[in-house]
Amino acid sequence: MRSTSTRNRKRRTVTVTAALLAGALSLAACGGSGNKSSGSGGGSTASSGGSGLKLPRLNGQTLEVAAVWTGAEQDNFMKVMDEFKKRTGAKIDFVPTGNNTSTFLGTKIQGGQPPDVAFLPQVGVLHQFADKGWIKPLGADTKAQLTKNFSKGWVDLGAWKGTQYGVYAKAANKSLVWYNTKAFDAAGIKDTPKTWKDFLTTAQTLSDAGSPAVSIGGADGWTLTDWFENVYLSQAGPQKYDELAAHKIKWTDPSVKDALTTLAQLWGKNDLIAGGTKGALNTEFPKSVTQTFSGSTPAAMVFEGDFVAANINGDTKAKLGTDAKVFPFPAVGSQAPVVSGGDVAVALKGGQGAQALLTFLASTDAAQIWAAQGGILSPNKQMDMSSYKDAVTKQIAQQLLAAGDNFRFDMSDQAPAAFGGTAGIGEWKDLQDFLRNPKDVAGAQQKLEADAAKAYGAG
Repeated sequence: MRSTSTRNRKRRTVTVTAALLAGALSLAACGGSGNKSSGSGGGSTASSGGSGLKLPRLNGQTLEVAAVWTGAEQDNFMKVMDEFKKRTGAKIDFVPTGNNTSTFLGTKIQGGQPPDVAFLPQVGVLHQFADKGWIKPLGADTKAQLTKNFSKGWVDLGAWKGTQYGVYAKAANKSLVWYNTKAFDAAGIKDTPKTWKDFLTTAQTLSDAGSPAVSIGGADGWTLTDWFENVYLSQAGPQKYDELAAHKIKWTDPSVKDALTTLAQLWGKNDLIAGGTKGALNTEFPKSVTQTFSGSTPAAMVFEGDFVAANINGDTKAKLGTDAKVFPFPAVGSQAPVVSGGDVAVALKGGQGAQALLTFLASTDAAQIWAAQGGILSPNKQMDMSSYKDAVTKQIAQQLLAAGDNFRFDMSDQAPAAFGGTAGIGEWKDLQDFLRNPKDVAGAQQKLEADAAKAYGAG
């Protein structure tokens, strides 16, 4: 992932069996490189060399691509676009959408100036845009790449009402806790926690030894929804998760009370949180990582996805596998959760250029180039896994693929954007308010339900 910018959005959810979480994650550093072959020019098509991928020549065309990414994340994506340019001759203009992707794109579309291709971070936005006729169905070449390279579950994520609209070219595992090995060693901690009870005990041990135990990026509401979803999925189970995600049960349900009460066991203890509650609410996601692996008194642990590795590599001197290691989010119930996200690429304009870009993004060629930059996972099951630049990311990616088609979407991604995907309102703000006052479980439930009912009712 990871850019140094705030990641104000949410992603898809994948539930993986407990077997996928057995054993410690391998963290030894290793090298890897993508299979980058730049096709040559001439004629109406450009081949990819050994891969056999055929793309049209697009000399003189400029394609606008919009996504939320900035910083290192944007730079990594543009390495993929550089290869597309080599093969097709098309120029790529990247436009950052800002935190509210749906609002930005909606304004551009209604103003008659949509980008050619956009990455949507929420499946609910894909559904809304498709219902409004704002996105174009995928062409035959792109669908052929999808069928070849992706499991049915990932293909289905990009479809709506029987029509294929999107390519999930980028994914993230968001059920990981990254830790500072020096802090663990100083506290005499030998084993990483496997259960929520163990996690709280570990946090207290770290705090007693003088380290801020847990760094929380509470200034970004999306990180708090990730906390809730991991706890809720593990504690309430998949069926309840699906029901809450579809708003078939209310946020006033006892299962939500249980999850918030569990979160309050951590969020209600200032001594376990870096900077206390106030500090957490003033800490954006990138800072939550850097203050775990740099500074004179670094925090010991930070929860978030595989994309944390890019922030560690880009913004600190810590080394993955030695200074910085990772363990799965602890089990609250009988099974540990795995929450994953993804960005879906869609065409907002018709024409050959947008479809060619989507075809390339669905290929193993693009997946391997992108993976080689670090900080992302690819759902592309045919790509060369040696493309991943370190053993941490490679193993996390293998676990994601091993989930097969057993997918469940992220709750906020399924919700209308007004509830699950917009800074300052809905679930993001409600959980920030709960972090501010974790004793008020009932009040948080009532506010969450009121906001959910309003957003779902508005369609």
